[in-house]
Amino acid sequence: MQYSIKPIAFVNNTRKDILDDNWGSIISTIELAENINDSSLKGINEFSHLEIIFFFNKVSDDKIQYEARHPRNNKDYPEVGIFAQRGKNRPNKLGVTIVELVEQKQRILIVKGLDALDGTPVIDIKPVMKEFLPKDEVSQPEWSFSLMENYWEDLK
Repeated sequence: MQYSIKPIAFVNNTRKDILDDNWGSIISTIELAENINDSSLKGINEFSHLEIIFFFNKVSDDKIQYEARHPRNNKDYPEVGIFAQRGKNRPNKLGVTIVELVEQKQRILIVKGLDALDGTPVIDIKPVMKEFLPKDEVSQPEWSFSLMENYWEDLK
């Protein structure tokens, strides 16, 4: 089965290069595509956080991972499947991040904490509701804490 998805918006920010860490201070604007009506954002400013689904358009097809690997190619981390990590080299090149909504200006959203590069196509935007967050405590392997240690640190 094949499918076609068209971007509903695009990311604008200062991050031009693919880097793994220091996303904490990045402020991005998400501007709706020309064919998307402004009213699609009506009421969104009542939410503090949004879930952004985006396309890793800078990942070349020859870098896609279909099997297990060491996260960030670091042998200190265990070999795990691509679906047991959040790496960008995914089969469908989809990224998902919960961001803070700083402000809405008509057809533009200003957000904090979006780990997407300048020019990234946005596939969907959803409001974050507590009822969709995990009810139980989230568990994760020990290696992932080390991997994420500097991910949300401010860019220096």
